[in-house]
Amino acid sequence: MEITHIEHIGIAVNNLEEAIPYYENVLGLKCYAVEEVADQKVKTAFFKVGQTKIELLESTDPEGPIGKFIEKKGPGVHHLAFAVENVNEALADVSANGVQLIDKTSRKGAEGLNIGFLHPKSTLGVLTELCSDK
Repeated sequence: MEITHIEHIGIAVNNLEEAIPYYENVLGLKCYAVEEVADQKVKTAFFKVGQTKIELLESTDPEGPIGKFIEKKGPGVHHLAFAVENVNEALADVSANGVQLIDKTSRKGAEGLNIGFLHPKSTLGVLTELCSDK
């Protein structure tokens, strides 16, 4: 597996409408996309900083992964996502190295990316996402 760059940093927020102005008005970034990913029970907003993106995550269901995260830990950094050439190959590589997977095969994520998550119990406490283009 070869990581090409940090694809994005996922940040859980209570409300996108309240969070977006901070990134735009205080940090001077531009929100270029808002998207709902229904099967993940989340609405996202994206900002670009160089080659890396910031992904804000608002839960659309308190029982979804972001809703549960915020209930347990509060808003804040949720995950770190790395770009790879092929998510399925990367998942197989890390699994072969003893890493516990959340996703055994890739699934569709925001912006049409193929994604797969590694369990934080195997990644020094950091929820890690691997991403590749369609």
